[in-house]
Amino acid sequence: MKLSAEQESRIQANIRAIQKLNNSSLSDAEIRQSLSAIIQSPIDETNTIRLPLFVDSGVNIHFGKHDFINVGVTLVDLGGIYFGDQVLVAPQARILTVNHPLDPQIRQAGDLELHAVHLKDNCWIGAGATILPGVTVGTNAIVAAGAVVSHDVPDNAVVAGVPAKVIKYV
Repeated sequence: MKLSAEQESRIQANIRAIQKLNNSSLSDAEIRQSLSAIIQSPIDETNTIRLPLFVDSGVNIHFGKHDFINVGVTLVDLGGIYFGDQVLVAPQARILTVNHPLDPQIRQAGDLELHAVHLKDNCWIGAGATILPGVTVGTNAIVAAGAVVSHDVPDNAVVAGVPAKVIKYV
């Protein structure tokens, strides 16, 4: 899939809007209001989002309720990011929904592979963790700090490492 001119334009506009948001001094309610305009969807008042935050398209982010997004989080959302309720995302975590094809000719042509990420209720993404495209993190699951998650995480599992592997269940 290649980005349309409209998608590219929206990404550029959202980059500017996020830069402005990140350089402002706003209350939690004002942050939610500004980010709601960027993602074109209301953000529930129970959610807390700490700045700076980095997004590309923005319109493919879907928050639940009582979600907490800490400082420096990156949401590459072209493929869709779906938050359950009470999701915790620690500082500097990265959630990616875009990949490039392995075939060099297709990659050179600018095609992208988009795969949604689902963060189920009450999961916790640790500091500096990376969630790769297409992953579902299960209900009550924990992703340890610095982990790189390339496969689905079962409900109630704790994963750690590069690549992330189940180390126990809670």
